[in-house]
Amino acid sequence: MRSAEPGSLEEDWFFQALMECYLPLLKTLEESSSDKEQTPKITISLSPTLLSLLNDRDLKNRFPNWLKTRLDLLTNLPKIYDYAKEHLAENIKSQLKLWNLYEGCIINRYITLQNSGVVDLLTCAATHGYLPLLRENPQAIIGQFKTAIREHSRLIGCNPLGIWLPECAYYEGLDSLMLESGLRYAVLDGHGLLNASPRPRYGLYAPICSKNGVAFFGRDSKSTLPVWSANQGYPGHAEYREFHRDLGWDISLNKLNQIGINDHRPLGIKLHKVTSKNIPLDEKKIYEPEKAKEIVKKHAIDYLSARKKQLDELNNKINIYPLLVAPFDAELFGHWWFEGPLFLAELFKQAKSQSIEFTRLKDVLSNAPNLQLCDPSPSSWGQGGYHNYWINESNSWIIPEWNKASKAMIDRCSKGVSKESDLRLLQQAARELLLSQSSDWSFILRAGTTTGLAKDRINRHLKRFWTLIDSIEGKTNVSSGELVKIENEDSLFPLIQVNDWREH
Repeated sequence: MRSAEPGSLEEDWFFQALMECYLPLLKTLEESSSDKEQTPKITISLSPTLLSLLNDRDLKNRFPNWLKTRLDLLTNLPKIYDYAKEHLAENIKSQLKLWNLYEGCIINRYITLQNSGVVDLLTCAATHGYLPLLRENPQAIIGQFKTAIREHSRLIGCNPLGIWLPECAYYEGLDSLMLESGLRYAVLDGHGLLNASPRPRYGLYAPICSKNGVAFFGRDSKSTLPVWSANQGYPGHAEYREFHRDLGWDISLNKLNQIGINDHRPLGIKLHKVTSKNIPLDEKKIYEPEKAKEIVKKHAIDYLSARKKQLDELNNKINIYPLLVAPFDAELFGHWWFEGPLFLAELFKQAKSQSIEFTRLKDVLSNAPNLQLCDPSPSSWGQGGYHNYWINESNSWIIPEWNKASKAMIDRCSKGVSKESDLRLLQQAARELLLSQSSDWSFILRAGTTTGLAKDRINRHLKRFWTLIDSIEGKTNVSSGELVKIENEDSLFPLIQVNDWREH
């Protein structure tokens, strides 16, 4: 999410993800790939909205000062925090050094990793729209796909063949829209493959191909649970850094006001460890990074040993080399689980000793000439495995609003416009429609977190959409100044094409 306002909550979210996740991940991959004893391979989806934020000049200019503000806050903490704060300060300085080294252009570093065979960069739907809920107007889904591909091509330099379907959500026939858009493979949750028709011969351990010619991989829960679950997996270990205890909740509002923040919020400054899952946040002990580092090594060995055992068992049962697909939210590594990038580095470092090979999804398809023809089952990786988290009493009111706006967009684009000024209005209407369709809003409303922000953003984008459409229809007038203001605030997807919503 982007906000034109410096110091906004949306800006904080992005900068924290940059500091804790995307820069550390990049560093991990570059260092691992420079070691001749390691062969790191990974598939990463850089969504169109993330790419847009990473390429935003204003945000790139503001990020270094945001980091320096956090460093300043660390200097005035009580002595009891010395060890933890020195470690965090060094970590932040490291991110600042990397940022300056890259001149803020981290997209180019990911491109280099892709060109060297380390990373396979996927796209996502343009604004992470939950596609099964948009199916009433298939052309709206085409708009999500083609806008995403165009933005990926603009910033990465090539069209993506793979896509991270938002929330791994799939419905019957979605593959035909993927194929129409030039997308050839994606990942589904495990039951999306296991319940496919016919049932796949090799279960989750080989990709399948739909009858429309799109390949699908299935998430292996045994490979993912130890890494993402704080309750049953590694991130909840007592020595790891506590995510929920943040300095932004502990220091006075007066001190926050001095750095331009008007309310208590997470700052990305976390100095305590999990300690125990059964104690309140104010009883958490101070983080000890060296102890956490030793635990990471043990967990990496444990994870690789378990995967080796799993693969050996599969090798005795099936007549192909089995594949384990372990997808995660990227921000698990560093943001939610601070030690995540270090864990990933240890996996790459120790994989050879466990006879484990990493690969990329595109490489699997290149080396697998024959895939079983199966049509995937409707599914998602959300709670319950289907769509109920995004369609329930807290958020279902959005769906008819999306459908109504999508139909109006398709109708207007199919009719076309006769004036250059109307084309500009219609292009901005497309951006507003896409922004309103983000599945994040539905998720936030269901989770009950920053619901006010979610409702405001949905209503703002839809209101702007209808104002722009009404202006084209001659029902109202949007002045040049008003349009410039909207364009500046919602300034993503500069190459957007309204013909993507045109019925053929």
